[in-house]
Amino acid sequence: MGDVFSNLLTGFQNALTLTNIGFGFLGVFIGTLVGVIPGIGPINAIALLIPLSFGLDPVTGLILLTGVYYGSMYGGSTTSILVRTPGEVASIVTTLDGYEMARQGRAGPALSTAAIGSFIAGTLALVGLMFLAPVIAKAAYYFGSAEYFLLIILAMSMISSLSTGSALKGYISVFIGLAVATVGIDPQSGINRFTFGITNLLDGIDFILFSIALFAIPEALSNIGKKKLETKMQIQKIKGSLWMNREDWKRSIGPYGRGSVLGFLIGALPGIGPSLASFMSYAMEKKISKHPEKFGKGAIEGVSGPEAANNAGVGGALVPLFTLGIPGSATTALLLYVFMMYGLQPGPGMFETNSTLIWAIIASMYVGNVILLLLNLPLVGLFASLLKIPLVPLFVGVLAFSVLGVYSINFNSFDLILLFIFGLVGYGMQYFNIPLAPAVMALVLGGLMEENFRRTMNISNGNIFVFFERPVSIALIIVIVLVVIVPGILSIMKKRRQKNASAEEGINIS
Repeated sequence: MGDVFSNLLTGFQNALTLTNIGFGFLGVFIGTLVGVIPGIGPINAIALLIPLSFGLDPVTGLILLTGVYYGSMYGGSTTSILVRTPGEVASIVTTLDGYEMARQGRAGPALSTAAIGSFIAGTLALVGLMFLAPVIAKAAYYFGSAEYFLLIILAMSMISSLSTGSALKGYISVFIGLAVATVGIDPQSGINRFTFGITNLLDGIDFILFSIALFAIPEALSNIGKKKLETKMQIQKIKGSLWMNREDWKRSIGPYGRGSVLGFLIGALPGIGPSLASFMSYAMEKKISKHPEKFGKGAIEGVSGPEAANNAGVGGALVPLFTLGIPGSATTALLLYVFMMYGLQPGPGMFETNSTLIWAIIASMYVGNVILLLLNLPLVGLFASLLKIPLVPLFVGVLAFSVLGVYSINFNSFDLILLFIFGLVGYGMQYFNIPLAPAVMALVLGGLMEENFRRTMNISNGNIFVFFERPVSIALIIVIVLVVIVPGILSIMKKRRQKNASAEEGINIS
């Protein structure tokens, strides 16, 4: 425990330099703006900012980009409460009771409980990250190439099966990402793969280009292409005090604690991220409430619990990233790329070889949580006024920044052709409701998966049963099978229950 606090102290010494405080403030401010404006999201914002962080020190660059990540979770609650339009996926649940509170003239307490809950949950999640990450990092030393291969398969299976409506579409997205990951020179044999004689493809498809093409381009095109855009939104006014009364505090304390624990644990699962945590927190609070009938009609627990859960999920999602090198969500997949861009490989070795950087990021998140609390409440009116920006010029600007950001990576016009091609691919995926996040994770993890599989096969002389020799491998295989099979079984059972219910209803009517 002494090592943890001494490392954290060193982290604060690095995080509290004027440069890092400045970029930390910039990151959380941009994150809040991104969370407030619907349709952009932290993935697009981080992808567009990565080229601008090329010249920064690794610590400063990562402080900036992680600030955007957790800052966006704060900002999404503002639009959910005042406009009933979530700025980020994880804030969808907040619209149910937050907007109803605003309609009843209680927008102030709704915004307060969201901001305070996010601050408390974010701080508790960082405490969990501090103590849990080093333990997992030490345990990860017992992982061989076989275990890492299976862990990557588990991560991609979870995001395909658990975070989307259709598991099949999730797996289609994974295979698209893996196909893109194979383009370029084979790292072992040196053979060109799927380059079609184009020298610009020898180095593979750039991860940032692919991410911007898949997320920013389709979102911009779909919004610009709409025949009718709502440029004037009905914004609920903030009446009375911003602060919560004694009754609000009493009803919010429990959801803060439960949401923080639930969000951290779910966020720490590879491939899921914080969005699912907010939905589960809402369901839990409604189930244990003495007055479940009030949910959906302005229950403050329906705001405090989910907001705590989605912000705690950010800290949880960093656990597998820092300790195992496995992203917990599509956004942390971008952060994994940033680590690799700076020549760093997240994993158990990071806590020994680059402990200064890791602890500086953790310390900066403590500072960022305080900045966000100070930003959100006094400036909530300013952030809400951003919703008056016409959407067409906004998304035209997103397109312009996308083109500029991709071109600045290699200053190569061929990258703009790829941006257009993958933008159309992303638009098609969005049209057919194929999730985009699994493709991004598959691209960043595809190389690691192939590397560990080949290493395992070389060590075992091609013996596939090497995956069944160690207890950890067997446990991972069992979990993978359950993750793949259980959602299908639950879906079949649900359809059967609905069919039986319809049949019974038909009998009763007759």
